[in-house]
Amino acid sequence: MANTLTTPILVVILLSLSGITAAARTKLQLITRQDASLLSPNNTHSLCKSMVETQGYICQEHKVTSEDGYILSLQRMPAERSGKLADNPPVLLQHGLFSDGATWLSNSPDESLAFILADNGYDVWIANTRGSRFSRGHTSLTPNDPAYWDWTWDELAAHDLPAMFQYVHQQTGQKLHYVGHSLGTLTALAALSQEKLPNMLRSAALLSPIAYLNQITSLLTKAAADAFLAEDIYWLGLREFAPQGQATSKLLEDICSEPGVNCTNLWTAFTGPNCCLNSSKILDNPSQPTATKNMIHLSQMIRTGTIAMYDYGNEEDNMKHYKQSTPPVYNMKSIPKDFPLFLSYGEKDSLSDPTDVGVLLQNLKDHDGDKLTVLSVENYAHLDFVEGVNANKLVYHPIMAFFKRN
Repeated sequence: MANTLTTPILVVILLSLSGITAAARTKLQLITRQDASLLSPNNTHSLCKSMVETQGYICQEHKVTSEDGYILSLQRMPAERSGKLADNPPVLLQHGLFSDGATWLSNSPDESLAFILADNGYDVWIANTRGSRFSRGHTSLTPNDPAYWDWTWDELAAHDLPAMFQYVHQQTGQKLHYVGHSLGTLTALAALSQEKLPNMLRSAALLSPIAYLNQITSLLTKAAADAFLAEDIYWLGLREFAPQGQATSKLLEDICSEPGVNCTNLWTAFTGPNCCLNSSKILDNPSQPTATKNMIHLSQMIRTGTIAMYDYGNEEDNMKHYKQSTPPVYNMKSIPKDFPLFLSYGEKDSLSDPTDVGVLLQNLKDHDGDKLTVLSVENYAHLDFVEGVNANKLVYHPIMAFFKRN
């Protein structure tokens, strides 16, 4: 079976198309702690040693603890490959959903953003989201505890990003630039709309920006959201989407063998027709877990077309958490108008759909003209921005020009 089918969102997508049978429910419940243990810290290697130092770069491992107790891994590349120390400001790179910091290191040094920034004199910091293989620590919980997975991107915006920004700011004594991809753009936009980050930031470059999701063209993703499958799985007790493990692979094999379910070209169906990936590199980095609750939250966005906090599904619980009957909305118009933003999206992207990006840009129409840069890439889909072999010329060089202006 192809490794591309180990991405957990595809479990939800395929279930939405085929229906949840009693056998499928049983198999879902098999995705348990045994599978999660495959991603324990004891079974992972240092990102510095496995992907950075092997290319001849200096790399440092750092840890930062979020306000709610998650111990997050950061990798720092403080110098060019020649050994010359960085003389440009720090840059924090934040990956998207089902990924980790390896996103920025997957291609050759001439094609990967982390290496390119380092060789252009930037002090590069690579983030790893809670629950991914390099950030599975907590001050009191383990990934085996259901409470460990009680979060959505609300918490990433409220706790993880501020913690990492503050840490880098303290370590370097400088304000920093930010680059986010996919979910890493949504968390940044949410935090910026609440004015939590600008005092530590110089600028933000957002690749495949995720904000409004109502117009996504991926039929598989829309089917999953419309069918409320994430909620169904959540209440079966599956708090973690673990993309690795025999139970997940067996479940996908069974679903893909059902009549009418076509499991070919899933990446294209999910992300759009990526034009420029190195086919030999696509499967190098294993998909990373996320919280099922986070998937529910994203499904809510797709169904409602709004950017709001997690909806607990009834007025009583929303009142308990928010002191109002409906979840608070993240107002994109509240992003400081003088904060430098770089937005780049692909015309072929099925997740960061150009129509949805247009809604975001409409909400930013009063942004200072010299502080908003928008770059459309005609042939790009979702993954091209971080793994495209020509992204260095089409996207990364314009990002560095933007950084120099700010």
